Amino acid sequence: MYQLLADAVVLVHFLFVLFALAGGLLALRWPRAAWLHLPMAGWAALVELAGWECPLTPLENRFRQLAGGTPYEGDFLTRYLLRLLYPEHLTAATQRLLAGIVVALNVIVYAFVLRRRTVRT
Repeated sequence: MYQLLADAVVLVHFLFVLFALAGGLLALRWPRAAWLHLPMAGWAALVELAGWECPLTPLENRFRQLAGGTPYEGDFLTRYLLRLLYPEHLTAATQRLLAGIVVALNVIVYAFVLRRRTVRT
């Protein structure tokens, strides 16, 4: 049961990161999605820039402990995503880069959304 909960937290965490990165694209189709996406993208960038640990990481680790496993060191990005993208461990420079990517992607998307919206009116 706890292993399933830990895996569910990983899935939610992954979807959150994906939505923070690309959720602005939903605003192209559904402009009201920005009301959910912008705070989430802001939180994701803030967590990376400040070097904070996302609250989902200790939750996952707790469920892993309750399932009889061992918690892992580091954060979600180090454990799952960066292993796929980068062979090195997560560094402050990488965190700033990731935050910059989140912000830049969203600035570009929302500039396009706002431009498209003003053209329609």
